[in-house]
Amino acid sequence: MATLLNIHPENPQNRLIEQAAQALRDGGLIAYPTDSCYALGCALDNKAGIERIARIRQLDSKHHYTLMCHDFAQLGQFVNVGNSHFRTIKSMTPGPYTFIMKATKEVPRRMMHPKKHSVGARIPQNATALALVQAMGEPILSSTLLMPGDEDPLNRAEDVMDRLANDVDIVIESGVPGLVPTSVIDFTGGEPDVARVGAGDVSRFEG
Repeated sequence: MATLLNIHPENPQNRLIEQAAQALRDGGLIAYPTDSCYALGCALDNKAGIERIARIRQLDSKHHYTLMCHDFAQLGQFVNVGNSHFRTIKSMTPGPYTFIMKATKEVPRRMMHPKKHSVGARIPQNATALALVQAMGEPILSSTLLMPGDEDPLNRAEDVMDRLANDVDIVIESGVPGLVPTSVIDFTGGEPDVARVGAGDVSRFEG
């Protein structure tokens, strides 16, 4: 049965953040709010955690997992941010955007796209998510909490508990996040490609 942690959305309690971070270090799987909606998260080196996320969401091997990062410097350690796109990406962080880029050697191969060797990365504009990543000292491997057959991701802790209390180790309640997933911008080609229109404004890439 999952543990429910009630964390203040603006001033996250260090004790509770550390409890969640320790669960991640110990191989746990958590459901936590971001600036777009809830996400499933585990530690980078947690192979079983990735398998649990894939099973819950019924994902195939081509799914782009996301590295939830604390800041731009950390993001740059795990994905190759080309000079031509540096300013664009930096100007959009933090915010409701996921960037698909080539992964560096710091990223476990199992979470890369099998052919493109790419991965998603983002910096959320959410105090609880940022505090959790900071406590971990490394990105959290994440995936939007969109259940098979559902049109919208889960965005209320009570709904997450109802659906996943036996499938995750911790559910964080910390305000109500948005309901719209991030916009996804693919930077692996020559020009940025909008792979999904979501919460973030993508007008700069259109037309």
